[in-house]
Amino acid sequence: MTDTPETAPTGHPDPGTPRSGLPESLVDERGTLIERLGIVVREVSAERAVATMPVAGNTQPFGLLHGGATAALAETLGSYAAVAHAGPGRLAVGIELNATHHRSARSGTVTGTAEAVHLGRTLATYEIVVDDEAGRRLCTARLTCMILDGR
Repeated sequence: MTDTPETAPTGHPDPGTPRSGLPESLVDERGTLIERLGIVVREVSAERAVATMPVAGNTQPFGLLHGGATAALAETLGSYAAVAHAGPGRLAVGIELNATHHRSARSGTVTGTAEAVHLGRTLATYEIVVDDEAGRRLCTARLTCMILDGR
């Protein structure tokens, strides 16, 4: 995947460049779990979100990609897409996440892709598929977010 214009040369999003459809408050990922896991969000819309994450640094003691890191990638993607769906002045909060881990990875980069399943007034649900560099499905997750008025 190539860097998009909103991606800084380091691979991390440029905190000064808002992503389409997202509030500026979500652009600065410095000091967040997203930064710690090395997640780079590549694309965000209400219907679809894509991000990558390195396996290195996100493994459990046996050298396999940690399921919690994979779940965090899935929740990040679904949440970003739900915020884009919610629109200005509204928030989205995750209320249910499930993930089935089909296989794991020991190296490389994984890619998560969230696709909208339901985009309603108060709920948004996404299916998130995480693949390895060979295109093998590692995880299938589903995230449901509640849409709230901003505070």
